[in-house]
Amino acid sequence: MADSYPVVSVVIPIRNEARYIERCLKAVLTQDYPPERLEILVVDGMSDDNTREIVKPLFSSQRNLQSAIAVPRERSNLQLLDNPERIVPTALNRGIRAARGAVIVRIDGHTIIEPDYVSQCVRALQETNADNVGGPMRAVSETFLGNAIALATSSPFGVGGARFHYAETAQWVDTVYMGAYPRAVFDRIGLFDEELVRNQDDEFNFRLTQAGGKIWLDPQIKSIYFSRGTLRGLWKQYYEYGFWKVRVIQKHGRPASLRHLVPALFVLALLGSALLSIVTQTPLWFLLIAVPYALAAFAASVIAARGNWRALVLLPIVFLTLHLSYGIGFLVGLARWNLASPARQSSPQL
Repeated sequence: MADSYPVVSVVIPIRNEARYIERCLKAVLTQDYPPERLEILVVDGMSDDNTREIVKPLFSSQRNLQSAIAVPRERSNLQLLDNPERIVPTALNRGIRAARGAVIVRIDGHTIIEPDYVSQCVRALQETNADNVGGPMRAVSETFLGNAIALATSSPFGVGGARFHYAETAQWVDTVYMGAYPRAVFDRIGLFDEELVRNQDDEFNFRLTQAGGKIWLDPQIKSIYFSRGTLRGLWKQYYEYGFWKVRVIQKHGRPASLRHLVPALFVLALLGSALLSIVTQTPLWFLLIAVPYALAAFAASVIAARGNWRALVLLPIVFLTLHLSYGIGFLVGLARWNLASPARQSSPQL
């Protein structure tokens, strides 16, 4: 019966994931999917912590199941590959090129998937004929501040219309968390854009939908994601999201969604009103922007806290950090990338 299952290649791009990689890999290695139909490729960006020392014993302790995947004698269905470029898109592309599966499933090192994750991805692909399927991004944390960050990044006020952060029902969407793809998708539209240090998955999904592809979000595809644990880490993450989003827009000539513009407009409105208040020597103009935002942030915090009143104290600060970092990153990206200049397209082929 196992022969009726498509061979699945799980590609895991990592770098310096010593804190989470053991839990991540154990979850992948204990999937309920037929093990002889499952290939696992960990692509490491030359980690300089002890990530590789954790990965190697886990792989060496597993049985080498080769026959169903038709790999060479010297090749296992468990592979640790080097990614000297040290960025996610090159890791993904190396993994996809090396993969033998008919289905490619991306798993991130910060993530722990449910035992039926791969099975649910395959089921959703077969039932919907989608070009990409994924589940909601259920953020968690092991710290008090990290818990507030997880709640904020799971809130519509925090992340706008990115439904994979909070959706509870299956639906067609414009992007999903991680993603499972039929291999034919990469033959059709190419691989991930290796210029994009961040937002490479957003750009790929934008390219996919522009080519007529469909993306399905299914809550039965379950995993948990360990969010950033500090405001500094959160600021860096979302600043880079905003910065690289400009490059994605430049490459495609328009944003995938207007929600990507809102944080930058908020920052401009905040700066403009502050300047106007200084010039007119009245705080009214600044308050016209700051007070409605503060009220909205407080209301969203009450909803997001879900009865966790300790987190409620931090949530307005986390929301502000999210919106300012993304918006400022976007504005810096505008200056850096110069939208008037020609865009260099980069979608490597298999």
